[in-house]
Amino acid sequence: MSISREKNIGVLFALAAYGFWGFVPFYFKAVGHVPAMEILTHRIIWSVPMTAILIAFAKDWPKLKEALSSPGVLRTLFITALLVATNWLVFIYAVNTGRVLQASLGYYICPLVNVLLGVIFLRERLRRLQVLSVLFAAAGTAIITIHYGRIPWIALYLGITFSTYGLLRKTIRIESVNGLFMETSMMFPFAAGYLVYLGINGSISFGTIDSKTTLLLILAGAVTTFPLVWFTSAARRLQYTTMGLIQYIAPSLMFLLAVFRYQEPFTMINFMSFGCIWAGLAIYVFDTILLRRFHHI
Repeated sequence: MSISREKNIGVLFALAAYGFWGFVPFYFKAVGHVPAMEILTHRIIWSVPMTAILIAFAKDWPKLKEALSSPGVLRTLFITALLVATNWLVFIYAVNTGRVLQASLGYYICPLVNVLLGVIFLRERLRRLQVLSVLFAAAGTAIITIHYGRIPWIALYLGITFSTYGLLRKTIRIESVNGLFMETSMMFPFAAGYLVYLGINGSISFGTIDSKTTLLLILAGAVTTFPLVWFTSAARRLQYTTMGLIQYIAPSLMFLLAVFRYQEPFTMINFMSFGCIWAGLAIYVFDTILLRRFHHI
């Protein structure tokens, strides 16, 4: 297969993944009558067999076994499992309580949080434009905090946990689907135990409300796994810069849904805050492209 055809396929996979993540609030709104914690348990439980089937289909069990033989991998995966589980929970809570706008803000700031994590943990030095982009992001966060008198904790938590998750996953050599299988498997006993608790107390939604709700909860595994597979397929075919640009599709779609579909208030303060974040991202993207071109000279 030609390189150009591979890139085109990669772009399609990337658009599918980030497009799906951008529209995923529709799914969580559809199960919004179910408590966020129970939705999370189904997302964990149904992801285990889904990822296991994909691993078996790809014949990746030997690779998974090899990855787990490395020291510290299981410990790191347990930490990433906690990070991704709490990230999912806060995102579900944000969508189902009418805070999709703040969730989109969280994923907008992810690249800029990555820059800070690189400085703190990897001792990377910031370039001038990177410093400027981070300052714009900080200004955007400060505007909301000062005006409303409270920190936009949902946006910050989503941005920080997702970026930290990505940083830790980069430190271990394991495929995305294999890693997700291990993470959800580690959380499985806690999720199953919680469902048993709900069943005993008669407050479980699964199988008790209607068939549509039950089916939607079962689909939580597919909602979690498929876009990750598409993302992995895209990452293998595309350059990092290209993936970095396409990733803004997801928070942009969430932003549009929040404002135009769910009618969440978008005031002048929101505009100023998002404007600073967008300016910071524009500078960050410009710096990334500039650096890549410089290295190709």
